[in-house]
Amino acid sequence: MQILDRVGISYQVREFQEEELGADEAAEKLGIPLAQVFKTLVVRGDRTGIILACLPGTTSLSLKALARASGNKQVELVETDHILRLTGYVRGGVSPLGGKKAYPVYVDESALDQLILSISAGMRGMQLVLQPQDLIRAARAIVAPLGDQSGSAGPPLRKRHVQ
Repeated sequence: MQILDRVGISYQVREFQEEELGADEAAEKLGIPLAQVFKTLVVRGDRTGIILACLPGTTSLSLKALARASGNKQVELVETDHILRLTGYVRGGVSPLGGKKAYPVYVDESALDQLILSISAGMRGMQLVLQPQDLIRAARAIVAPLGDQSGSAGPPLRKRHVQ
């Protein structure tokens, strides 16, 4: 929230009593479509090290797509017990903003199709609701296709820096 305040981005804080970890629960309790609830995954690239991937709760991360977008040959999800040490956040509360260290952030291109997004505010059961362009600007994120396109060739790879 401090980062968003500092750069003058408006947002809403939404809280709910969390019982399960997951975007499904957040969407249901906040009353918004699952496609607008973006989860943040902590990933390690063989060339870049730690990166954060933000994608909607409706989508599974394509490790191949993230590797291509981030300039890695391979990427893998970080083990759950390493997340807190690397980011300062617990699993289920990882935010693409304000972590222990400023890791590169990649946001799935489907964010640009949404009017608003919900992301973790850095704690379980607390979400920030903001416009996609504002998240991309605040996180200095790269927009790219990150979702699993299994079964189809999918659209050609597009990687965009959004100002």
